[in-house]
Amino acid sequence: MAKIKKGDEVIVIAGKDKGRRGEVLRVRDDGRVVVANVNVAKKHQKPNPNMGVAGGIIEREMPLEASNVMLYNPITKKGDRVGYKTLDDGRKVRVFKSNQEVVDV
Repeated sequence: MAKIKKGDEVIVIAGKDKGRRGEVLRVRDDGRVVVANVNVAKKHQKPNPNMGVAGGIIEREMPLEASNVMLYNPITKKGDRVGYKTLDDGRKVRVFKSNQEVVDV
């Protein structure tokens, strides 16, 4: 079970975008995450009329190392560490370390 999953709200704790929040769009196999509107880079794209792609400079989100983001805790309004807990019905869920609130609903 991964500590950060697609759709989680995270806060960046290191790098040029430190302090910014966003939703995880993708989690890559190499342990990097792509967060919406964070770590945006400009890419020069060639036009491709066969595929209907216009040329120009586009902005896209680049991956961040997963260790540079923390799961956002809406109760404490801060980034929080994540642990695991087994419920009475046998399900394994993620919990916030600070207040033991369940992340997965």
